[in-house]
Amino acid sequence: MTLEQLKASLRIPVIASPLFIVSNPDLVIAQCKAGVVGSFPALNARPIEVLEQWLIRIRDELDAWNQAHPDRPAAPFAVNQIVHKSNDRLEQDVALCVKHKVPLVITSLGARPELNEAIHSYGGMVLHDVIDQFFAHKAIEKGADGLILVASGAGGHAGKQSPFALVAETRRWFKGPIALSGSIATGAGVLAAQAMGADFAYIGSAFIATDEANAKDSYKQAIVEGSAKDIVYTNLFTGVHGNYLRRSIEQAGLDPDQLPESDPSKMNFNSGGNMDKKAWKDIWGAALNAAS
Repeated sequence: MTLEQLKASLRIPVIASPLFIVSNPDLVIAQCKAGVVGSFPALNARPIEVLEQWLIRIRDELDAWNQAHPDRPAAPFAVNQIVHKSNDRLEQDVALCVKHKVPLVITSLGARPELNEAIHSYGGMVLHDVIDQFFAHKAIEKGADGLILVASGAGGHAGKQSPFALVAETRRWFKGPIALSGSIATGAGVLAAQAMGADFAYIGSAFIATDEANAKDSYKQAIVEGSAKDIVYTNLFTGVHGNYLRRSIEQAGLDPDQLPESDPSKMNFNSGGNMDKKAWKDIWGAALNAAS
């Protein structure tokens, strides 16, 4: 898949980001039918046998939609792969993506040439999420097709750089696909991302407050009611810095203003985090301006 083909397949230049626990086939299918890329983390499908069931269901339902609505074809879907060494499912999950020719694969927390080559073997596209230029260069050098620039304010795992600086610096050397993440939830935000030089807006938190999302009603309500003051930036829960809803941290019996730093070397994406309160089940990720 080329950048031009991906753009032409969308009604709105939006990639819905993969949300741990929250993203499921119902949400992905609805997103694709609406004309944006729907995505989910491979690790949401547990045990691994469920992943193949999800891939078959998504493919079959989107194929049926396209046959019934040739004037409004569905957008392609994506699967997120956590490339961190603690993910002992990675090889099997990638093999299933290759078997079912997943159109887009989003990689996080590690870049591996052999993974990119596997996805390219059938014409798939790989987008890698990064928070700065060091990781951006590394991803492209190892064969990723495009970049997801995770700027300050993004929900869940997030960087600290301004989106203006992050996009501008990347565009000085990279002409390929760029999606921008960071508190985008409206058409105005999508347009702003394009004006900065991104091809797509990368939106996650706004989709939590939907009927299809696998999230508690209290989580959905917190997204709708929340604002920037309700967000806490910490690495305590997974070892990677991210943005979380203050309310959920308080409900876990913690003081959001007195959170210790976590040891990044203890990251574990099999156990789901560094504490008994697992991100993202008990501690809720959210962007600044999540659903405005």
